[in-house]
Amino acid sequence: MIQLSNISFAYSKGRPVLENLDLVLQAGHIYGLLGLNGAGKSSLLYQIAGLLFPDHGTARVLGMEPAQRSIEFLQSVYLLPEQSAASSLSAISYAAVHGAFYPAFDQEHFSLLLKQFDVDPRRPLDAMSYGQAKKAMIAFAIATRVRIILMDEPTNGLDIPSKRQFRKVIAGALQEDQLMVISTHQVRDLDNLIDYLLVLKDRNVILNASADHITSRILFRNTMDPQQEAGLLYAEGGLKGYAVLLKNTHGHDSKLDTETFFNALLTEKEAVLAVLNQNPTNHGILA
Repeated sequence: MIQLSNISFAYSKGRPVLENLDLVLQAGHIYGLLGLNGAGKSSLLYQIAGLLFPDHGTARVLGMEPAQRSIEFLQSVYLLPEQSAASSLSAISYAAVHGAFYPAFDQEHFSLLLKQFDVDPRRPLDAMSYGQAKKAMIAFAIATRVRIILMDEPTNGLDIPSKRQFRKVIAGALQEDQLMVISTHQVRDLDNLIDYLLVLKDRNVILNASADHITSRILFRNTMDPQQEAGLLYAEGGLKGYAVLLKNTHGHDSKLDTETFFNALLTEKEAVLAVLNQNPTNHGILA
């Protein structure tokens, strides 16, 4: 569905944000796009959405060139930015006006999502709190039913109950012919939600792998003494001992700890990628 080839992009000469980036994303998956602040996550999403154009390289989305911004393309891709423009319209009026641009827009589902998010459909968006307005726009993005949904830091401004509801809604939102990319630097917000991880670092995607692939190669556990653990890749201290990443040499099951894995990849990149790249499968495309 999405194919980026040798993409380079800079806002100013000599300071590239993305450099020689290759990326292939397929339908039926929720991708978590992780990276530190300023890593280029928003720039990458805007390249896919056709709102920024590469200095070098090519982008194909659903077989179309995003920069052309054809009607078919605009009806098939929706980007929810981190900051949405304030609107004096109510949520229900906003949907009536803007939903018309998306042929598959589902008004009934939009109303249901507003109810699940506890958002007043009659209240003007610019009279809502930041978090309430954010939830209304998340509901709109999902209700468009477009093939590709891109969300830039959607959990910013949400309280803990709303983040829990967000995960529940997203988990049940994806259809087989859809693809979703969710960017965040609040890594724990995506736990138990995404099935593929993308990590952006040093102007490129250093990891594109499924959660299943990661846990098949790396064992996640807690321990009081990491030095006693065989195959230690990374250890991170906490109140209840250490969260560790170990080589999963015996095929044990464990739950992906997204935040600890992300921290490990930032500090022990070569060691972690070496383990993941052994006997490559189609579950991961790793740099």
